[in-house]
Amino acid sequence: MSNYGHITHPGLVRKHNEDNYLIDEEMGLWVVADGMGGHACGEVASQIVVDLIHDKMINGSSLQEAVSFSHDIVLVAADQRLGMPGMGSTVVATKFHDDHYEVAWVGDSRGYLWEGGKLRQITRDHSYVQQMLDAGAISKNEAMVHPHRNVITQAIGANDLEQVDVGISRVPMYKNQMLLLCSDGLTDEVKDEEIAEVLAGTDSPQEKTGQLLQLALSHGGNDNITILLITSPEYAADRPVTLA
Repeated sequence: MSNYGHITHPGLVRKHNEDNYLIDEEMGLWVVADGMGGHACGEVASQIVVDLIHDKMINGSSLQEAVSFSHDIVLVAADQRLGMPGMGSTVVATKFHDDHYEVAWVGDSRGYLWEGGKLRQITRDHSYVQQMLDAGAISKNEAMVHPHRNVITQAIGANDLEQVDVGISRVPMYKNQMLLLCSDGLTDEVKDEEIAEVLAGTDSPQEKTGQLLQLALSHGGNDNITILLITSPEYAADRPVTLA
């Protein structure tokens, strides 16, 4: 069992919430999907994504396979007018295993690991700004305010992609860790340093998700905001002591 917090909010600008999320604690599966398309169609796409990933994994698919397959299903749904052509979603999801977390993502929804007083991003945005960062063309601070920071290069449901490039990260699991999964409504508004300050507190995971939401709203709340904060499970091992 894990202790966790979860919260979602439309923000202060959007008329409705196109984010969806899923928690299956028994299965060790956690998903955040950030829909795109407007007029409720982004919400359709993100709901398809979380449901499809859950169903595929119940039936034995790997996390990467399930995320990849959701792309095909969103495209089919759009063609059949279950939503609208052009609808899509980003996603970040984690599956707990015996000794590690498997994290998969498409787009700019993010996953972070909190351990030992430090916050580390364990996903890598599929975005134009990330490409510029990788090339050394801009700084991290410049990326936060770049006018093209919301331009993504991969999205579930994108018509120009035959298949999506699913990012995968495997992170060793130990006691006293927290995983943060979130849509970009949080990270576009709140700096990593501010997130780390909240996670360093002694409040419960649910209280911390509320504090992170309030930060995002106080900084503008320009997008939908979804946050999952999960402590490492009870069965996690102690981190081995390393000798200097």
